[in-house]
Amino acid sequence: MVASTVNSLWRESTQHPAIVRQPLLQDLSCDIAIIGGGYSGLWSAYYLKKLLPDARIVIIEAKQVGFGASGRNGGWCSGFLPNSIGELDKLHGRDAALEMYRQSFATLDEIENVLQSSQIDCDYVRGGTLNGATNDVQRSRVLHEVEEIHRYGFGDEDFRLISTAEQLSRINITGLKTASFTPHCAVIHPLKLALGLAQCVEKLGVKIYENTPVREYTSGAVKAGEFTCRAEMIVRATEGFTSQIKRHRRTLAPLYSYMVATSPLNANQLANLGWSNRETYHDTRYLIIYAQITKDKRIAFGGRGAPYHYASRVKDEYDTHPLIHERIIQSMNEVFPVTKELEITHRWGGPLGVPRNWQPSVNFERQTGLASLGGYVGDGVAATNLAGRTLAHLIAGDNHPLTRLAWVNQPSRKWEVEPLRYFGINYLLKLSDSIDHHEAKTNQPDRIRERVLDLFI
Repeated sequence: MVASTVNSLWRESTQHPAIVRQPLLQDLSCDIAIIGGGYSGLWSAYYLKKLLPDARIVIIEAKQVGFGASGRNGGWCSGFLPNSIGELDKLHGRDAALEMYRQSFATLDEIENVLQSSQIDCDYVRGGTLNGATNDVQRSRVLHEVEEIHRYGFGDEDFRLISTAEQLSRINITGLKTASFTPHCAVIHPLKLALGLAQCVEKLGVKIYENTPVREYTSGAVKAGEFTCRAEMIVRATEGFTSQIKRHRRTLAPLYSYMVATSPLNANQLANLGWSNRETYHDTRYLIIYAQITKDKRIAFGGRGAPYHYASRVKDEYDTHPLIHERIIQSMNEVFPVTKELEITHRWGGPLGVPRNWQPSVNFERQTGLASLGGYVGDGVAATNLAGRTLAHLIAGDNHPLTRLAWVNQPSRKWEVEPLRYFGINYLLKLSDSIDHHEAKTNQPDRIRERVLDLFI
């Protein structure tokens, strides 16, 4: 029997008392206005208050804190970035690539410190992550990833191949060709983190306005319905909802990611599966899958591959997709056969923000007072912290080393106009899917389609 709800597991299992935050009901002035109440906006506000304690900072959120990807994601707090260290080397040079990854790995320590000092309980467990290979092509990718990061001076303590015995002792997934392990990943309850951060920044003096959609902003002014918030500096932190703002329809493409969650495993199922340290799991297929085991012993499993909607539309009805959810369940059953015995209790999804160059960035123009951060391509839980810290130092103007990271003031070019964007993105999604099918069927790489995919991503 399958029972499902549009409500995410995270929202249903959050015990935070309801906090009613007022919408913006009048014109106001402040020093820094942040558009978006997700991780990017919250972390930016947190570090800005630490550096500029007297600054008048407001966050303007279209729905509620954590409504978007920050409250719905897979719960991976990963030190890895959307771009490999080798890709960053080609774009920015070896030293810049190394520093980006050093800082990204160190971000988990920073997040842990904030969680402890601010007493934010978000079910955080730093169990690391396993990357498995289910065929020979995926195996070559796992080997390449480990070899590549070792070439840049990182050691086994950062990323290593593991034996079959160790893999089975961590998570009992049979039939893997090989697997790697890194400690630079933790699991969280996403919505608890967002709500905890919101309460934290409010205690620091940040004002949060909810249910206040922003449709337009310019240097010095944010237009929210019939009211205006005037600010010396404005931060856009809207990620998957960026296309809803005037003149930003082509800035980030909203691509949808979907998740399911099972009923809790019983004692016998847990004993057979292992998974006692809450490691996360994924493999190297092109259409990404990701899994964690929750505090209450459910398997939460997600995946990509949903179609892009024409003109970058974002609608509530897109948050579920029966076909994609069934495909995710099928993939989950293949990776974890025990899930065939479990009830699917939750199905949900939502948009994430993808820039045209598939690289996140942190941007600030002091002359205009306009700033932005994001484009994490789904790898934003930890990256938002590093981005928020980076942006805070940029705005503070203190010449901090973070302000010289490779992603600073590197905005992507805009996506193509419609219908080119619609056909192009959906073609790339279908191409990725076809490569995965080819590899699974033939156990051989699909060189031609891989080259086409590399050409456009």
